[in-house]
Formats: sequence, structure tokens, C-alpha cells
Amino acid sequence: MRFLILGAGGVGGYYGARLQSAGHQVLYLARGEHLRALQNSGLSVHHPEFHFEAKVDAVDQQGLLDRYHAEEFDLLILTVKAGATESVMQGLKSWLSGVTTPVLSLQNGVDNEITIAAHIGNQRTIGGLAVRIGGHIIRPGIIEATGVAQVVMGAWKCAIDHPGTQRDLKSVADCFNRAGIPTTLSETIQKALWRKLLINNGVNPLSALTGLDTHTLTTDPVLTRTVYQLMEEVALAAEADGVDLQRSDIDEMYQLICQFDAIKTSMLVDREKGRPLELDAITGVVVERCGRLGKEAPISALVQALLVNQLEDGDR
Repeated sequence: MRFLILGAGGVGGYYGARLQSAGHQVLYLARGEHLRALQNSGLSVHHPEFHFEAKVDAVDQQGLLDRYHAEEFDLLILTVKAGATESVMQGLKSWLSGVTTPVLSLQNGVDNEITIAAHIGNQRTIGGLAVRIGGHIIRPGIIEATGVAQVVMGAWKCAIDHPGTQRDLKSVADCFNRAGIPTTLSETIQKALWRKLLINNGVNPLSALTGLDTHTLTTDPVLTRTVYQLMEEVALAAEADGVDLQRSDIDEMYQLICQFDAIKTSMLVDREKGRPLELDAITGVVVERCGRLGKEAPISALVQALLVNQLEDGDR
């Protein structure tokens, strides 16, 4: 199959390398020093169970527009930070028009698919989440990744809306599995995304605020209660999107977090590297959705405010 990785950072680079190593054609969209390293020296991916080092095809956005057509690809995989989703889709608006190529989001948050669908329609939008993967660029052209790196995907907003799309995804899931990417299909991908937000809001902002890894957060007697409260507020917020998260969903995801190794969250890594945080896409969504319902998310709002103030102090 032919894949385009829209955002060849830690996560996108890892999945692209897996697919390329299995014999598929992969084009990587990148920028800056990382792009130059990919073009000149190739891509290196280091994972406890997978090593990749090879030449790759890599372009920037203008190179993509000038040299390729969207219909040349079977699937576009969007792995940029959530805050860049709108700008990427807007920049590719004309390039994506008049074709049927679907876009799979493997990003944090619950709004990316909404943004994608606003540009290309629900039928071409594939909801997705990357589960238990840590991936980071340690130097231009070199990626370090950890975790089982599972993928869950499904027709947006659920399989019953687009049964044909869901059927077509079976071949994509088979392709991913054969490439060493454990992949399952979800009949209700929107709910799956909100379930992942339980984890992301539970540990991501708190880790960025405290500098602590997931194991420390969930074993500290005070902080672990805060993690659970942050997850409870996600369940409240999900009601605004018509998603019903039960206490059993919270408990299941909480137990999953408690089983994590000592992982640095993506938000903590971004803060350490001075990169923008996905705060709006994670905690901001919880506060905003609760506000729509006339409810409060006091712990999420507090963590968000403290983190924003820390970041602003650091800029002074």
C-alpha cells in the first residue's frame, strides 16, 4: 500500500518505519533540520523490539503540493500535534479536494476528527488513536520509541454511520498488523477517543506541571487521587458530545495507567524541550465541554491555570 505520513515526528516516524520495513511505499512530511536529515541521511528508529535505519522519501508541504497528488496514496496518516491540525488541513485544502483518499488521525484529543471532517467530510475521516507509545525525535533524523504502539481505528463517528468505510478499513488493519503494528477496529471510535482522553487528562498535564513520570504520579498517595479526579472530569465533559463514559470506563483506564512503566508523558517531554504543549486539546477540551453543560471541572481548570502560569513565568 501507499502511505503519506503527515508529520514525521516520533509517533509518525515510528509507524512510517514499521510500514516501510514491511515493504510498503511511505512518504514522510517533515520540516526544518529533521526534514534535511531525512533527505540526506535517512531515518533511524530505535525501539526495544524494532530497529530501522534506511533511506526514506521525505518532503515539506510545498514539495508535497508540487510533486504529488492525493489520489496516489491509499491512506494519509495525520500525526502532527493537535494544535496544528487546522493549519495542515487548511494548507492541503485544494490538494485534498475532488479525491476520495481517506485521512486517519493518530493524535491526542477528541477534536481532530471534527476538524478533518469539516474539510473533507465524515466519510473520508478515519478516527484513530495510538495506544501506549512514546515516540520522540532525539536528534534530527533519529527517533526513539517505546511501548507496544497499538493502533485503534474506525469510521467516524462510528461504524454504523459509514459501514462501507468500516469494511474497507479491515484491509488497512490487516496491513498494519502484518507490519508489526498491533491494530484493532472500533465500532465506536468517538467513544474510544474519549476513553483515551481519560488517560491523557489524567496524567499528561499533571506530569508537565510536576515533572514526574506516570509511575510516580500513580503511586504517590495524594497525586494518584488527583489523577482519578482528572479522569472523572473527562467523563463529565464527554456528555457534551453525546458520549456516555461510565464509572467502569474510568476504573478500567485508571488501572491501565497504574500498570504503565515509568513513562514520561508527551506533554512533559514537550515542556522539557521547550515545545508548545497540547494543553488546549487535552485539559482545555475538558474545561470547555463542561462549561457547555453548565458544569465545573475544578481540578482540570486548576492544573491548566498553574501550568499556564508556569509557562508564562518561564518566558519572562
